[in-house]
Amino acid sequence: MSPTGEPFDPSLVVFAALAVFVLWKLRSVLGVRVDRETPPPAAFQPRRAPLGPSALPGAPPAEDLPPVRHEDRWNGVADKNPAAAEGLDAIAAADSRFDGHAFLDGARRAYEMIVAAFARGDRDTLRPLLSKEVFDGFAGEIARREAAGETVETAIVAIDSALVDSASAAPRLNEITVRFAVRLMNVRKDKAGEVIEGGNTMPVEELWTFARDPRAGDPNWKLTATRAA
Repeated sequence: MSPTGEPFDPSLVVFAALAVFVLWKLRSVLGVRVDRETPPPAAFQPRRAPLGPSALPGAPPAEDLPPVRHEDRWNGVADKNPAAAEGLDAIAAADSRFDGHAFLDGARRAYEMIVAAFARGDRDTLRPLLSKEVFDGFAGEIARREAAGETVETAIVAIDSALVDSASAAPRLNEITVRFAVRLMNVRKDKAGEVIEGGNTMPVEELWTFARDPRAGDPNWKLTATRAA
């Protein structure tokens, strides 16, 4: 019973408690300063990369992490060739823009372009891709064929593999030798159009050396030597 003698309604206590809670929430919300000139945060904020392994909770110190093996770092570039991997490490240290996979992709394209241009006798295409010494050798053979009236037709059936065989870094010259395993179809004809040699697909393994001055603005590598493997 209430002091007035009327029956006591328990729901009044519940409503009173709810009213106090609502007033407290309104005060907490209205008491927050809202800067209308500040734009709302973006819906997505990219996460910042951790500073290093030690930035992760519970991560072991950097000195306790297993070292990355050269063979793993250059996987697909210098497979199972620690000496070549060490040379690539030196080149990467000297040239921060160096990318081993991108280099091999470029070397494969250069191989295709040079082989095709040499067969056509296309000196203009060859000149920027070769060092002066290699260009002079190629141009001499092209001139010999032209004088004899010979023609060459070459088709690259497949480049089965292209991997770094050796690499070295020097203050003014980085060198990388790539071992190409390819299948070629080559036909040499005389001035009458008769086949002198070739005509069959042959497996060929060659070592091509590319070089570049790391100080140069030109990112392209030039072929400086070729030899049979």
